[in-house]
Amino acid sequence: MKVVRARAPLRLGLAGGGTDLSPYCDLHGGAVLNATIGRYAYAFIEPSDDGTVQFLARDFGIEEHLPADLGAIAGARLAIPAGVYTRMVRDYCGGVPVPLKITTYVDAPAGSGLGSSSALVVALVEAFRTLFELPLGLYDVAHLAFEIERIDLGLAGGKQDQYASAFGGANFIEFLADDRVIVNPLRVARGFANELETSLITCFTGLSRSSGQIIAEQQRRMLAPVGNSMDSLHQLKADAIEMKQALLRGEIRHVAEILNRSWLAKKKTADGISTDAIERLHATAMAHGAWAGKVSGAGGGGFLMFIGPPQHRVGLIAALNDAGANASAVHFTAEGAESWTVLHE
Repeated sequence: MKVVRARAPLRLGLAGGGTDLSPYCDLHGGAVLNATIGRYAYAFIEPSDDGTVQFLARDFGIEEHLPADLGAIAGARLAIPAGVYTRMVRDYCGGVPVPLKITTYVDAPAGSGLGSSSALVVALVEAFRTLFELPLGLYDVAHLAFEIERIDLGLAGGKQDQYASAFGGANFIEFLADDRVIVNPLRVARGFANELETSLITCFTGLSRSSGQIIAEQQRRMLAPVGNSMDSLHQLKADAIEMKQALLRGEIRHVAEILNRSWLAKKKTADGISTDAIERLHATAMAHGAWAGKVSGAGGGGFLMFIGPPQHRVGLIAALNDAGANASAVHFTAEGAESWTVLHE
């Protein structure tokens, strides 16, 4: 039996985050601009050597050996690989469990705001696609990952992360009624993309957060026909459209202006998106030359992103690290989910 390895990239949410949540996208249509970066979720599948189903999360130090029985697997501690395994066996293997060893890890902590959980689901689906030789395209992989994460496992969140990770690159993604999603890959000139990449840094706050409470409040406020939250969501969608045009024209300073405006709007969509720690890091970055910054993801912790003059990037990284964060440069990636096979040892 072949051994399959897969990886799927994490993403930076540049603009429009939150408008991919239901019911906003169902009622008004959402729009998000994001780009994948050189951090990945990995999934490796190989035959089990003892007839059990094994889940190994190397980044969490958790290892489970479970009977090849869907009822037993439903109680696994590692819910994401167990959920993907269950869905793939049910839909594509006649419901008959297969003894497999599934190993995973991610290049970012859980609750990072970089779409790490969704990227892991995408990587697992992609690995099973190759293992079972399934005729699934990128939209199919992304939609299946969305269903597993949001419906089967009941994990809170929107739709952008799965599509960003599956497709890779810089994308303007539209979320419409009736569960329709349109991924528009952006043909950004190489020089413009290089300038944006060289202007960006990411900064881990040191705090992993559960986004469920923030997302639940955002969704509750979406049911109100008017109000600051709804106005802010409309602004976030408009910002995604405007930033797309600014990026395609290479107007990096304008991208920064929109980023700053979006951060102010995002904080109005729910309580807890910003914290004292986030505000201190934001103030530190602005004092050391950043043009703009915001959280990536739902907020409350995780990663921040800042944009500023490339010639000051090293000093900005140093200042944020001195403030207790973990800042680093950004590297964009063009490829989405990938899988390959190796010989079983």
